[in-house]
Amino acid sequence: MKMNVDQQIRAAAEALLTSSASSPQPTPHLQYSFTSRAGQYATEDLVSGMRRNGHMSAVRRFFCLFVTFDLLFTCLMWLIIILLNGDDIVSALSKQIVRYDIHTSLFDIVMAAASRFIFLLLFYGFLYICHWWVIALTTAGTCAFLIGKVFLYSWTSANQPVFQVLLVLISFVLSWGEAWFFDFQVLPHELQAMEYMQAFSSCPESERAPLLRNYLQNLHRIDDYTESIGNFYSPVDSPQNSDDEDTRISGAGGRGSLQDMKYRREGQEVLEVSWRMLNSPDWKLERETAEGDTVYSKKMPHVGKVLKLTGIVDFPPDQLLNELFSNVENIPNWNPSILEVRTVQVIDAHTDINYQVAKEAGGGIVSSRDFVILRHWEMRDQCYISAGISIKHPNVPPVKQYVRGDNGPTCWVMRPIAGDENRCIFQWLLNVDLKGWLPHSVVESALTTTMLDHLRYMREYTEKLKQQRQCK
Repeated sequence: MKMNVDQQIRAAAEALLTSSASSPQPTPHLQYSFTSRAGQYATEDLVSGMRRNGHMSAVRRFFCLFVTFDLLFTCLMWLIIILLNGDDIVSALSKQIVRYDIHTSLFDIVMAAASRFIFLLLFYGFLYICHWWVIALTTAGTCAFLIGKVFLYSWTSANQPVFQVLLVLISFVLSWGEAWFFDFQVLPHELQAMEYMQAFSSCPESERAPLLRNYLQNLHRIDDYTESIGNFYSPVDSPQNSDDEDTRISGAGGRGSLQDMKYRREGQEVLEVSWRMLNSPDWKLERETAEGDTVYSKKMPHVGKVLKLTGIVDFPPDQLLNELFSNVENIPNWNPSILEVRTVQVIDAHTDINYQVAKEAGGGIVSSRDFVILRHWEMRDQCYISAGISIKHPNVPPVKQYVRGDNGPTCWVMRPIAGDENRCIFQWLLNVDLKGWLPHSVVESALTTTMLDHLRYMREYTEKLKQQRQCK
């Protein structure tokens, strides 16, 4: 599958007109969570954590609105309570504020809400700090005060104590709600966005970098692309040795359709993310076979455990990519752990959508799963990379027969070995959520075994291919 000069030029042209035409903002359709299916580096959560032109991120702005709601709701509840005593507003405010007594007045609860409002908006809204210590202090202080208030307040003197109780409980719940939202929503989303933008900005310019980057970065929607950019370009040739070359020219919606452009862009983003994950440091060895095959694991923020398989295959890297990408529907013939693979939609020679059904694993402990995967392949640093991620497709709805699994950014990488064109280093990054109520230890053990079995089956198949070619 070695590309000649003409193919490289045409590939660069497509990269200029499609993949590079995208804004640096990730598409909301790319579901990568760094959660078990949060997944993910280009999600709506990631976009909500981004600062645009120095403005406050959407998730932090919502937090500030929540803090403001806390103060206003507490004030409203307090006013209702004091007016229920039958006094006019002036007399009621005089009793609660001017003649304040901790045993009979609830104005101190309003002041606690006001203090939270001032401190949280000062540090998180104006100073824009990214640490939990301020919210921890305000929540702890509020809780300590409310517990003391419960013992000091004269409940028997209240005409309708149920409303006073509600005010105390509401203040307690809102303060903890603010702490939860900031620690589990604001900080993770902003950190995720910052890591993504740093990774994007640190990506070195390559020979396929867009010549019109400064112009194209200002286009935030596919609709903004002009016809001269979005619709007119030469297609990239199909991979060599592909039996279905004619069918890989266009997707169901046409090569220039908006949906196809989104699929291509998402596929390129998935490949970038999975490539960076694969080459990240600090992997832990899980298993090593006598053949030298290794399975490493790594716990990533918001994702959980990700597995990486590495082994040598006696087969040229370009031909191995052809078997795994172009001839993907043939995989069930040599890998008994796969029941079915079929192509749902072909986007172009580098991108498609297929449906896969995995056989039950672990002696039936893990039942059959099916996946709908958007795939995209490219060459990066002389390596052949086929990356994929689970998506929803109208032609392949979930079925009762199988549990619909969810793949995060995952990839197969074929690294050439210097001085040996007939062998390659095969790597598999597996980031999958099998769904269902399964113990993590059982799932991880089954997945490790599945990866090693796949490598063994692939070696047996490629050996047969070599023998068949020698006999011809």
